[in-house]
This record gives sequence, structure tokens and C-alpha cells, in this order.
Amino acid sequence: MDIRGTATLWIMDSVRFGRALGVGARAAAKTLVTAVDAATAPNPSGAAKAGGAASSVDRSKAEASGARLGEKAARTTAQVVQTGHGLKRGGKRFGEAVWGPFVKLSGQLWLELTGVFFGIFAVFAATSAWKMRGEWHETAANHDAHVHLLLTAAMAVVFGYFCASSFVKANRRGKRS
Repeated sequence: MDIRGTATLWIMDSVRFGRALGVGARAAAKTLVTAVDAATAPNPSGAAKAGGAASSVDRSKAEASGARLGEKAARTTAQVVQTGHGLKRGGKRFGEAVWGPFVKLSGQLWLELTGVFFGIFAVFAATSAWKMRGEWHETAANHDAHVHLLLTAAMAVVFGYFCASSFVKANRRGKRS
């Protein structure tokens, strides 16, 4: 079992991890504040309609200001969407980093555990067949004992195969990256 792949989780630098989480939280908070400011800002086109006696110069300034606010809102919206996608990607990577080694090791452990159980059954069948080895040659008097010997030997071979194949699969899974 290769411990180097899982050791990175055990000796992770908590300061670097906390710093990375803090940077992400601050960036998300800043984006959220910008989006709230853009959403709560007064509508410049509504103010221009209310002041109908305003001059054309004031209207053009208001329209230019409204265009800038519209551009700022569009940029802020794009940043929020991009941050959302980045957060989703980061969450997926975090899940893969945490659960990937766990799933790999638990699958390998499960294969080894089933291999042990198959090995136990194979040993019991082999010892039973060894005890009945005198019944190898079939005669009219020992037909049932001979069939029982053959079935027990076959069971030992089958469970031995399952045991060996389980450990081989666990070994291959452990070597995979």
C-alpha cells in the first residue's frame, strides 16, 4: 500500500489552506458587495424622466452616467457569474482531492477483506478434502464419500481462485494513480 499518496492530506499546511480559503472568501464577499451596490443604485433613466424640465445637457450627462452604470452592472454581473463558475470548479476539485483517495483506499480495502473471507472458506474446504483423501478411489461402498471429496476439492479450488483474484485486483488498484 503506497502511503505517499495519502500522506499529503495528513501533513497539509493548515496556514496555507486557511490563507487560500480566506482569499477566496474575501473575493466572494467583494463581488457580492459590488453586485448589491449595483442592484440598489437608483435608476438613472428614471431620474431623467422625472425631471422633465431638465435641459438637454443634463439629460445627456444622465444618459452617459446611466450607460456607465449599465456597463458597470454588466461587468459586475459577468464577475458574479465567473466567480460562481470558479466556486463550482473549486468545489469539485476539493471534493475530488478529499474523496478520491478515500474511495480508492476503501475499494482496495474491500477487495482485500473479501479475499480474506474467500481464503478462509478455501482453507476450510481444503482441510475437509485432506481429511477425506482416503476416499479418492471410488468403490461401490464409498460412492457418496467420493462425490463429497470431489465437491469439497472443487469448492476449495473455486474459493482459492476467488481469494487470489481478489488480492490481485487489490494490488492493481493500489498501484494505479
